[in-house]
Amino acid sequence: MDQDPEREEDGYHRPVLVEEVVGLIEPVIPGVVVDATFGGGGHTRRMLEEFGDTVTIVGIDRDPEAVANAREMGVTVVQGNFADMEILLADILHEEPAAVLLDLGVSSWQLDTASRGFSYHGEGPLDMRMGPDTPVSAHDIVNQWSRSEIARIIRELGEDPMSDRIARAIVESRPIETTTQLSTVIAAAVPAARRRAGHPARRTFQALRITVNRELDALRRGLDQALSMVRAGGRVIVISYHSLEDRIVKQRFARGAKGCTCPPDMPVCGCGNTAELRLLTRRPVRPGSEEIEANRRARSAVLRAAERLAA
Repeated sequence: MDQDPEREEDGYHRPVLVEEVVGLIEPVIPGVVVDATFGGGGHTRRMLEEFGDTVTIVGIDRDPEAVANAREMGVTVVQGNFADMEILLADILHEEPAAVLLDLGVSSWQLDTASRGFSYHGEGPLDMRMGPDTPVSAHDIVNQWSRSEIARIIRELGEDPMSDRIARAIVESRPIETTTQLSTVIAAAVPAARRRAGHPARRTFQALRITVNRELDALRRGLDQALSMVRAGGRVIVISYHSLEDRIVKQRFARGAKGCTCPPDMPVCGCGNTAELRLLTRRPVRPGSEEIEANRRARSAVLRAAERLAA
């Protein structure tokens, strides 16, 4: 897909927390950086501008359109799920990466393309698949899953207290074919006060998208692989957009940084555990007010980073 500078300014490929990412990666350059969620390539562009020939970037993305976007940048991008990065990059990487970047969630251009079915604002088919490797679509879930299964994912992954009412309305309104049909069904199912507090379909659409793409499982697997692949002294940086993702990252980094797990009153360590990570962000990094004003989708972003210690 051709790059459009006007759409760039509208946030089509606008990266989130890009200067913070560059600042965290700078100390480990020169080296290879894996942009494991390449998307529109916004972070990669900024790294190439900043580091020039001292950085080699290898990308991964599930979406064939994202892979096509990379050609003009001269960057190698492999189509696939970052949860399989060790296999995907086995024949490409000739050295351990200096850094791995995971910018989670949906790219702006995926949200803005109604035919992808991610957005509750525009008319489109109920799809939500990030790539052709995904066997189940949102249409399958909405029209085939049981009421209890739908309620569970809305409650657990959408964190919506109206999950039972929404699931009942969905099942009673079948068949549902489009995003706007689903959005209308959800809006009618919740009290008017909830509709005034933000779009009532947001949490359900989030739950469907996470389920379709198995995002939380992919994050757990991909994060473990990133931490094992990066070189000693290298860094893993993760930008997440909702509490479920951030909790997984926070707990994995904390576990890796803990080291000895013996009781504090034990005079000599008996577990033999040593820390594998050093936390680079004791507190999550969030966008400033200027960035949020310029790019509204940045408002929920949270960045965490860790450095791999020598064995």
